Formats: sequence, C-alpha cells, structure tokens
Amino acid sequence: MRPDIESAARESLSAVLDPEVAPDALDLDADMAGTYGLTSLNKVLFLTEVCEATDVDLANFTEHDLAEMRTLRSVAESLSRLTKKVA
Repeated sequence: MRPDIESAARESLSAVLDPEVAPDALDLDADMAGTYGLTSLNKVLFLTEVCEATDVDLANFTEHDLAEMRTLRSVAESLSRLTKKVA
C-alpha cells in the first residue's frame, strides 16, 4: 500500500466522521461503519473524495467492490492497486 494513498484515505475518512477522528488515530483494520459510525451517505462522500484526491475514477469500482470496502486498509489497498495500473 502506498503511503500517499493511505494518507489521502485517512484524511478523507476523518473529514466525514462525526465526531471527527484525527487521521493518524484511525485504525486501518477497524470496520468503518461499526467502529466509526460511517453511514452509507458518508461512505459515498468519503469514497468520492478519496478517489478525487488520488486521481482514481470511482467508476473503476463495481457496487460489489464498494460494498467490500469495510476497512480503511481495504480502501487504501484497492486504490493502490489501481494507481499502480495507471502510473
């Protein structure tokens, strides 16, 4: 996983959480909905923002792919795989 992708994912998730959690305090392996109360709407906002920040088109992911992204690590790894293909 690329550090810049992880950083962008942490910052994007932090921005949509209420109450906000500092990016460096986020657990990469925690279930985002269960641990941080990430709602479906906020997940869409988070994924849209992190895709924009990493220059990855959200259209690269299927509905199933998005549903499987339950942890910050899974999001960052998915984005890292796509940026390697694009780079």
